[in-house]
Amino acid sequence: MPEIHFEIEWPDGSTDICYSPSLVVKNYFSAGTDYQIDDFLERSRTSLNIASDRVQQKYGMPCSLALSQLRQIEDKSKGYSDQAGKVRLIKFLE
Repeated sequence: MPEIHFEIEWPDGSTDICYSPSLVVKNYFSAGTDYQIDDFLERSRTSLNIASDRVQQKYGMPCSLALSQLRQIEDKSKGYSDQAGKVRLIKFLE
């Protein structure tokens, strides 16, 4: 199963490298695009849950790395309000 990393920039300028066990995230995000916090969270939840489900279908268990990545995104986003700015998906790292 092809995995992918992607770099994001938070409203305060800090960056993170995120992980997905599936390329499905490319269906939900575009490089160089800004997303409101709530939209970014929804897209992250959808794509990373789909990615985890694909791992479960193939290997019989959900992807703990994808679910952990989602928790990290959710936890960090709590520090920002929707009005605080946007999250930019800088690039996909393949």
